[in-house]
This record gives sequence, structure tokens and C-alpha cells, in this order.
Amino acid sequence: MEESKLTSKEDLLQAVDDNQDQLLSMLDRLVSFETMSPPARNTAAIQQFIDDELTKIGFQTKRVPFYEGDELLSAEKKGTDSSQYHSLLLNGHVDVATVDRDSWNTDPFKLTREGDLLFGRGVSDMKGGIASFMYIFSLLSKLKVELPGDLKFQSVVGEEAGEAGTKTLLKNGESADFAVVGDTSNLNFQGQGGVITGWITLKSPHIYHDGNRAAMITTGGGLKAANMIEKMMVVIQALEKLERYWGITKRYPGFAPGTDTINPAYIKGGLHPAYIPSEAKLWITVHFYPNENVDDITKEIEEQVIAAAKADPWLRDNLPTFTWGGDSLLADKGEVFPSLELDPEHPGMKALEKSFVDVADKMPTIGMSPSVSDSGWFGYYHIPAVDFGPGTMEQAHSDNESLSIKQLMEYTKIIAAFIYDWCHSKGEE
Repeated sequence: MEESKLTSKEDLLQAVDDNQDQLLSMLDRLVSFETMSPPARNTAAIQQFIDDELTKIGFQTKRVPFYEGDELLSAEKKGTDSSQYHSLLLNGHVDVATVDRDSWNTDPFKLTREGDLLFGRGVSDMKGGIASFMYIFSLLSKLKVELPGDLKFQSVVGEEAGEAGTKTLLKNGESADFAVVGDTSNLNFQGQGGVITGWITLKSPHIYHDGNRAAMITTGGGLKAANMIEKMMVVIQALEKLERYWGITKRYPGFAPGTDTINPAYIKGGLHPAYIPSEAKLWITVHFYPNENVDDITKEIEEQVIAAAKADPWLRDNLPTFTWGGDSLLADKGEVFPSLELDPEHPGMKALEKSFVDVADKMPTIGMSPSVSDSGWFGYYHIPAVDFGPGTMEQAHSDNESLSIKQLMEYTKIIAAFIYDWCHSKGEE
């Protein structure tokens, strides 16, 4: 029994090597879909293509409406003994970063090979990972490999614009014993810190003509009023003090000191030069460590800003208000990427580590991403997960984005071995 199992896995890995052209053909097809975000609203066609490909090889698929022109896709190949064996969920996003065609040496939507490098928008972030998943699925079908555990796949939209594609599917109840997000990690096992954006608003109960300014600011003027743009400095100074305090007091392995940051990213206020600004809004971006959560971070910021406002003689009667996050940076002007802590001792991590060592003949690097991906949503919904994908952060979003064929093939063999072993391992193991 064990000999048959090992031979079957060896056959699968040999097939990965023997059919490399099929992997590159799949990646070429995925790259050809111009799924840039922004502008977004352009992924229905690629999701239809993926749906058709998966349906042909026995996956049950479901499409979920998202924004107009965008869809989410879930797929599942039921295992032969689902209740007893581990399930696996693979996740990837089909939207890609915006392209400036004049800055490219090749057509960004046609896969171009030069030596070991593949060029095309999304090859590193992250159509390379999706092509790998789909290639493995096709080989499992071709070789008639029957997995005891459930194999699930999510093809999502919106990651590039902070949109809640993965969140939507997980909120709907999709789950597994372990999940791999195939986003750009240079074949490292990565968790991540979190990111949330927020708006802080100051609003005067009255609107005043610019001619009233002297009465507002001079001794004996008598007008209790304020310029909201000027009062926003109270808020910004409070945020700066909290950010410095975080830098002094907080640490997390894998992050440089001071990675917890509060960036005042955008400010707007006022109506017209003839008016005293009666409203000002500050858009901030907050980065936090993997062991912190959105609720605690936003509460700490609000308490700091409110305390500073209460110390101001005008603001204490007109306290700032807060709006946090959103499901779309494009539609809501807000986003959330939760943090993801890794559990190196989880059986899924141990099994993935074994597959990595067997293929790469070295131990994987376990650490933290300098960026964020949808992997944090798995942590938020208490699903053990890791971000593990081909491609480098330097290539993600870059002009002339490229991916090493050697790395893509190595990644594909690691994932193929892991799928086989994990879905053949019993749930209590």
C-alpha cells in the first residue's frame, strides 16, 4: 500500500517535469486576459475560462457575483473519504496591477520567454501561482489520482484594490483544514502584518465667511469658532506621538523596529477661499503586527485622538469621528488586510515543509511578508494558512514583470507533492 502511494506521487512529480509546456501554455492564456486593477471590473471572462477548465476535469464550481464585470469563483473536487482525511484550499487572485505599456519592452499581455525568464503582467503577482494550481489539477485528472481528502480552489478578484473577494467567500462559510495562498513570496513561507485605512473627520456645527477670521483668532474677538484644517494638526500630532510610542514599545520577530506605522496619507477640507473651512477629513493608513488585530488597533488610535481633542478648548465640544476600513479601495475609499500569524507546528505547515525539503533539498525560509495579501483573511476566519508562492516582490507591479521558469517548476512540484500528501493524511494526524 505504501509502495503504491509513493509510486503514484512520484508519477505525479514526473508528470510535472514532462509536461512543462502545458504549464507555460496555461500561464500564457491567463496572462492574455487584461485584468488590470484599477480600473477593475474586467474579470468575468477569465473566471469563465477557469470555470470551464475546472469543470472539464470534474470540479464542482460556483460563481459568486461581486462588482459589475467582476466575479468570484469557487471550485471543489470532493475526496473519496472526506470525513476521514484532510481538506486543502488553494487561493489566488486574477486581478493584476495597472500597466504603462510604453514602459514595457514586450507586450505585457503575451507571455514572452527569454532564457529562464518569463515576462508578462501578473506572472509574479500572481497568475504564475494560479497557473501552477490549474496545471496540477489537470495532471491529477490525467493520471486518475483519486484524493481521499477534499481539494478546493478559490479564484478571487479585488486583491490589488483592497477589495473583499476572499473575505466574501470565507464569510459565506468556505473553509478547509489548511489553506495556501499562492501569492508572491519568492518560495518563502510567509505570514504578514495587517493594514487598515481610516478617515478621521472634524466638522464645525456652523459655516462662517472668511471675513470672520479676525474675530476667531484675536484677543477680544468673541467668536468661538475654528478652522478645521488648522484643527486637524491636533489630530496629526496625536497620531505622531502614538506612532513614536509604538515604535519604542512594540516588537515582532521578522519585522524591523518601528514597522507599526500611522501614515497621514491624504487630507481634504474647506469649501472655497471665501469661507472658513468647516470640515476636514484625514485619510490614514495603519500598519500593525501579526499578533495585533483590527479592533484593538483602531480602538487605541481613537482613544489617543479623542484624548488630544478633549485637551483642546474647541475640539472637546466637537469631537472627531472615525470611519474604518471598507470592502473596496475603489468603491469605499477604504480597505482592510488582516494580519496572519504562522503556526510552524501546525500539521499543515509541517507537511508543506516536508514537501519543500523533498523537492528543494533544503529547509524553507519562514518569515513575514513586507507587504500584504489576502492570506490575512484566513487568519481572521480562524483557518490555518500560509502565503507561499512563486515570484519576487521586486517584480510584483514592476514594468517588464518577470518570473523564473526554474522557480515556477520547483514551486509546482512542491505544491503537487503537498496536495498529494496532505489530502492522503487522516484528519487526526
